[in-house]
Amino acid sequence: MKIGIIVHSFTGNTLSVAEKIADKLKASGHSAVFEKISIQGGEKRDTQQFVLENPPDASAYDALIFGAPVRGFSLSPIMAAYMKQMPPLSGKKTACFVTKQFANNWTGGKGAIASMKEFCTSKGGNVVGTGTVFWGGKQRDQMIAELSESFAKLF
Repeated sequence: MKIGIIVHSFTGNTLSVAEKIADKLKASGHSAVFEKISIQGGEKRDTQQFVLENPPDASAYDALIFGAPVRGFSLSPIMAAYMKQMPPLSGKKTACFVTKQFANNWTGGKGAIASMKEFCTSKGGNVVGTGTVFWGGKQRDQMIAELSESFAKLF
């Protein structure tokens, strides 16, 4: 199965999780490609207005995994903009993950995942899994390994 892993990564943390997921999917016999969403002019910490640069083509894949950081207690605005404009997913299996600094429930992870799921289902996708990785904890590597393993079993 050809699986696209489409990520927005500001610091590289989310991208590193996507790479681990891709490695696990490939070890399971899938073709996995990750694509990073970028914006014109490069990303700045306080970006409010931006233009997506060469958005990944979600229609090129049999299944999709979306990954993004939590920014300001919400889904990254760059991932949200990408997901708003992506083409219909037409029943494709999708999975979503977010990365965030703190494990506290009130720091936006659940809301960011809910937003991603809503974008996927509104485009006709079938969300089969979600996950969160906390960067502030000692179990970060274990969380990444468990997320990679669980996502590999979804496809």
